[in-house]
Amino acid sequence: MTGGILAALGMLLASFATSLTHLYLSIGLLSGSGWALTFTPTLACLCRYFSRRRSLATGLALTGVGLSSFAFAPLFQWLLSHYAWRGALLLVSALSLHLLACGALLRPLSLAEDPTTGGPGAQLTSLLHHGPFLRYAVALTLINTGYFIPYVHLVAHLQDLNWDPLPAAFLLSVIAVCDLVGRVASGWLGDAIPGPVSRLLMLWTTLTGISLALFPVAQAPTVLVALAVSYGFSSGALTPVAFSILPELVGTGRIYCGLGLLQMVESIGGLLGAPLSGYLRDVTGNYTASFVVAGAFLLVGSAVLVTLPGFFCCSASPTSRSQDLGIETLKTKVPLPKEGLEED
Repeated sequence: MTGGILAALGMLLASFATSLTHLYLSIGLLSGSGWALTFTPTLACLCRYFSRRRSLATGLALTGVGLSSFAFAPLFQWLLSHYAWRGALLLVSALSLHLLACGALLRPLSLAEDPTTGGPGAQLTSLLHHGPFLRYAVALTLINTGYFIPYVHLVAHLQDLNWDPLPAAFLLSVIAVCDLVGRVASGWLGDAIPGPVSRLLMLWTTLTGISLALFPVAQAPTVLVALAVSYGFSSGALTPVAFSILPELVGTGRIYCGLGLLQMVESIGGLLGAPLSGYLRDVTGNYTASFVVAGAFLLVGSAVLVTLPGFFCCSASPTSRSQDLGIETLKTKVPLPKEGLEED
């Protein structure tokens, strides 16, 4: 709820901006902080509600990203055309206030796995000495470095191939649709397939990296569309399992601190990826090196996932083994809403 207030306040102040510095401070600092305070605890709360079907629940929740891109992109253009950019930002600020209602509907659980001693500071110290968590953070940072490159540079790459801007932008729509399908499919597979979810994450990450590296090789429109479908599905598919693995590594009791620290670290990759890709374009004169290097980052991150505990385990996944959360214990610890409990 605090994040909703900050996000709305940042947009509100941005509507009065007279320079880029004002926009950096209002949208970048205030709204950015608000989005961080909104996304991280919401996803962590969701992970605590589900064990046996955690990947599917995460995948369904994250479909909101794809759905909103379809709904709000044309809406924002309509707002700009009717109310100019200042009026559009005011209305976006009002829309952001709906996050308050969303936050008010969340019901955090008290679980048996919650630490009984020490606060967030103690949890942070323990995570910084947690080998599997640190390796996982490195893997996701590498993945993030190359993950967003098509969203930033694919249209420009296609224009270098003499594509018109409209068909080039349509290819991003194809990626978005496949991303949406991939999130749901991967969430279902993550709960249905035996074995650790980290293997599934490595599969999607590898496919995403290969698709990225092949973009400069493709010239024919049909091949580019096929690569866009492959990239969109696999990049969307890796998202839900990437988040559902974390409770298995650090435990649901440390999921809030773990997810916050993980997102802070992995955001470094997302921050550096696009400028690095642009620099390679300026140096080489085309986007070949940009996409190949982006794919290489994902493949290296995929290799790091092999070092996670139980990666080569052939038994049932840790998620399915942990489906018995001790519901009776939870009931005695805190009254739970009926919708918060999974039926076996």
